[in-house]
Amino acid sequence: MELTVKLQVFEGPLDLLLHLLEKNKVNIYDIPIVEITNQYMEYIAEMKRNDLNVMSEFLVMAATLIDIKSRMLLPKKESEEEEEEDPRAELVQQLLEYKMYKCMAYELRDRQMDAEQVFFKEPTIPPEVAEYEEPVDLAELVGDMNLAKLDQIFKSIMKKQVDKIDPVRSKFGKIEKEEVSLSDKMLYVEDFCKTHRNFSFRNLLEAQASKVEVIVTFLAILELMKVGKIFISQEHTFDDIKIESKMAA
Repeated sequence: MELTVKLQVFEGPLDLLLHLLEKNKVNIYDIPIVEITNQYMEYIAEMKRNDLNVMSEFLVMAATLIDIKSRMLLPKKESEEEEEEDPRAELVQQLLEYKMYKCMAYELRDRQMDAEQVFFKEPTIPPEVAEYEEPVDLAELVGDMNLAKLDQIFKSIMKKQVDKIDPVRSKFGKIEKEEVSLSDKMLYVEDFCKTHRNFSFRNLLEAQASKVEVIVTFLAILELMKVGKIFISQEHTFDDIKIESKMAA
């Protein structure tokens, strides 16, 4: 958050310049740059240098004033046909904008101070007015509407609701997710292998309760075969797969 530090009665270099112009009662459009620059530099020399950030702003303006002063002291070339731009023009524009915003700030401050002295009464509404409800003319509200038309509108709305229903998807049942983890199924197969040295792969799968359990059991068999805990064999193509457990007691 930006912090504005006031130096005596001035909030910045433009505030100081505006003060010097008002003090010397000079026209802002015709600044006596030499005199104003000298006064500005005298103020800079007396400033305390506690805050370098604020001090740097005044020094930048001092350099700007010295630059304008040097350009105005230079003799004009007689060969130049076009009118030379006033070196003070940009500074004058900045001072005018700053003065406008400063006046606006004073105006807002005065309005705030005036508003602090104003008190507003809370709105009060008599009970009979608050409870009043405008009467409803049912005949005018219904108009030419009758039960037959209301029934027709109701059936039309219901038909639109039926048309939105997908005849195929509406018959689908709810699919519930089965939570079967590979690690749990591997423990199940390992326990089975500890008590069965030789068993049928088909019989192991048929003992499972769902398709998901069959798939996860098949993956568990592959994992145990990969780590060498079981051995799988098949004598002929399409024959039942035999599993030999190396963990049986």
